[in-house]
Amino acid sequence: MKMFYSSKYGPWILGGIIFCGVVVGVLLLGLLAATITVRRAEVASIYNNVKVEITEENKTHSDQWGFNYPREYETWRQTSEMNFKSKHLGNVMDDVLADRPDMVVLWAGYAFSRDYSAPRGHWYTIEDMRATLRVGAPGVTGPDGQELKDLQPATCWTCKSPDVPRMMKEKGLAEYYKAPWSAWGAEIVNPIGCADCHDPATMNLTITRPALVEAFQRRGVDINQATTQEMRSLVCAQCHVEYYFKGDGKYLTFPWDDGMTVEKMEEYYDNIQFSDWTHALSKTPMLKAQHPDYEIFLLGTHGQRGLSCADCHMSYISEGGVKYSDHHLMSPLKKIESTCQTCHRDSEENLRQYVYERQDKILETRDRLEPELVKAHIMTKAAMEAGATDEELAEARKLIRAAQWRWDFGVASHGASFHAPIETQRILSHGLDKALQAQLALKNVLFAHGLTEVDMPDISTKARAQAYIGLDMNALRSQKAEFMKTVVLQWLQTAQANGRI
Repeated sequence: MKMFYSSKYGPWILGGIIFCGVVVGVLLLGLLAATITVRRAEVASIYNNVKVEITEENKTHSDQWGFNYPREYETWRQTSEMNFKSKHLGNVMDDVLADRPDMVVLWAGYAFSRDYSAPRGHWYTIEDMRATLRVGAPGVTGPDGQELKDLQPATCWTCKSPDVPRMMKEKGLAEYYKAPWSAWGAEIVNPIGCADCHDPATMNLTITRPALVEAFQRRGVDINQATTQEMRSLVCAQCHVEYYFKGDGKYLTFPWDDGMTVEKMEEYYDNIQFSDWTHALSKTPMLKAQHPDYEIFLLGTHGQRGLSCADCHMSYISEGGVKYSDHHLMSPLKKIESTCQTCHRDSEENLRQYVYERQDKILETRDRLEPELVKAHIMTKAAMEAGATDEELAEARKLIRAAQWRWDFGVASHGASFHAPIETQRILSHGLDKALQAQLALKNVLFAHGLTEVDMPDISTKARAQAYIGLDMNALRSQKAEFMKTVVLQWLQTAQANGRI
């Protein structure tokens, strides 16, 4: 270094190095500034170069939003894919009753005993609802020569389509809810899409289903004051919750007045003496949990730490200067690198196995509970046939109702075993305890009527279980096929003529 500075060329060399360094630095800063400018322009162009104005007339058509937001739209279209299967769920069609025929008996007398499949993507909400045996075949001629009536009210459409808010506005809430399901078949035709969660004027997240707002109002909470992060779960909570149809008007209501736990909602239902149906075998007034995903999520680790549904189910994608949410809503296990690994520094395989371990242990309890509930229903039926009175069976029926409510609460929330594994295990374990208590109570009744043993039927397959509870599945499938060929075809033709699709 001493020789360098003592050289007569030293100052020139040092100056040259500094000059070159400054030039390179300026060039790099210029490139950075140019990149930022380009990316900002790219982002700005998305919002400023609106190609299609979204209006009240076209907002139910998600393809119109796609002209303005092509990235989000293309990922939403991917909800039509059926190419992922994890250990326990996925986005493929799966006949759950065929996998677990005990469920047929658990829902005897209720439409779910006819048909229950694992859910597919949002793309299929309308298609799958028309096709399910749970809504029957209204408008088709039945075996007695009479036209078949609706099994369900119009309320059932509420979570299926962006056409629903339009119908609520046109008809009024009460009139919309209380109509028969088939009344709006030609009106509600587009699957869940952009308008269900976004305000077309601002693109802000918005609540489009009044039942959620009403539920929070009854608890003294104004969700108009919700933060952006809270809204990233609340738009999901419009549908992914427990609910019931209140009164003869079938008014959609969330039973959260006293709290959002399984016990508090059960207390709410007990206080108003509500039941979804009376079990065909045990004559127990039953509760059917819908899909209490939001309520269970709030009780888990991720919910308690302030994460939202969108953080895991709608991870971010970066393209150039644009960062946007992936609208291909499905299991985060398909995209661990952009979901779990955003926070957790572990391998994909380890993270996947952590999830499976939780699911496996909880499903072990579920699989232990289901056959015990079946036994309780069949034992109650045997007691009635032996002459037991409603008074004698009251305690057992109370326990059966409570046990099956807990089973259904844990099962109907498809992500419960991951969202809140400790709470879900607690719920299912209490369900198993109550099912066994019901059997003990029933044994005392059976002994009093001279019965020491009850034969269990062969319900080892879906077909045998459905035959046992008295379902004529051939007739139901035939009626549904006719419904799809005639009634649904007419709906589609009318909808197309009216510009609904």
